[in-house]
Amino acid sequence: MADSLVEEIGQGQSQGGKPPILLSVVADSYHIIGIDLGSSEFRGGIFDLQGHKRHSLNLPTHGQVGDAALGLVYALIDQLLPLASSPLLGIGIGTPGITDTQQGIVYEAVNLGWSDLSLRKLLQTRYDVPVHIANDSQAAALGEFSFGHGEQISNLVVLKAGSGISAGIVLNGRVYAGDHDSPGEIGHVTAVPNGQLCTCGRYGCLETVASSRAIIEGAQALVQTYPDSIMAQLAAAAGGITTDLVLQAFEAGDQNVQALIADVGKYLGTAASHLASILSIQHLIIAGRLARFGAVLLTAVRDELNRSALGRIAQNTQIELSALGADIVILGAAALVLSRELGVV
Repeated sequence: MADSLVEEIGQGQSQGGKPPILLSVVADSYHIIGIDLGSSEFRGGIFDLQGHKRHSLNLPTHGQVGDAALGLVYALIDQLLPLASSPLLGIGIGTPGITDTQQGIVYEAVNLGWSDLSLRKLLQTRYDVPVHIANDSQAAALGEFSFGHGEQISNLVVLKAGSGISAGIVLNGRVYAGDHDSPGEIGHVTAVPNGQLCTCGRYGCLETVASSRAIIEGAQALVQTYPDSIMAQLAAAAGGITTDLVLQAFEAGDQNVQALIADVGKYLGTAASHLASILSIQHLIIAGRLARFGAVLLTAVRDELNRSALGRIAQNTQIELSALGADIVILGAAALVLSRELGVV
């Protein structure tokens, strides 16, 4: 209370003694920056201490990697800082790849071209505020647990599918970190033996058949095969294909695109069946940019789970789309700061 972090909001119901005094976090006493580095654009937001988004900003990556990608992180934070109207409690980062959340080191982020990057040290030195870093799927799981389905349950898996694919796991109300602080890295597990070359250098990874890149490549093939299709017409008008354009063709009723998304859902369903069978978790949430394909994707995931997993496991696994949309990782990054700095999540 002396630091204006909490305030009295009244009295609670007596349980036989003196009624308790209720406290609440003062929302705008501090602000938090949450960052998502796990898609084709870097996303950032300003949040208050109750998780309300005050401002947001997105910067396209244009495929930048290495030092150029790090410079884009700086540019995003530099532009967000003036938008915070209260003192900054800290910066939370959800980054793809194998990450040491305690040391703040990104050991390997294939899609960003990072290796052994001391991201937290670099950001704390530059901005002189607390910085907390997690894998983007772990951040997504924390976001879902803190602000989504997790308000009613203590165990869940978030299957995050976009430019990369990974799974964030919450067990007994805590984000599971595993022995090596990198659980859920399923995007580079082989899905198609001797399949396409992946960005990691191996062949047939799940990301080659069920990521944003896979959808774009599939749509490009459809344009060549069906030059009069809705997808081909939209691509010709736009001069190129993005996942947003594929979504537009999908929503316009292009049946070939819908079949493409169903195939992607089948591969994600196989991953979901493995997660459900190994972890025995009832709630599995689909998040990331691919979740925008809605019921068609979700049905394909459920159908493959029912086909691949034991009957009782499939029956007891509830698969849903996240209601947090594109903000799931930046919300989780903000929750990470709240948890580490105040212990309130």
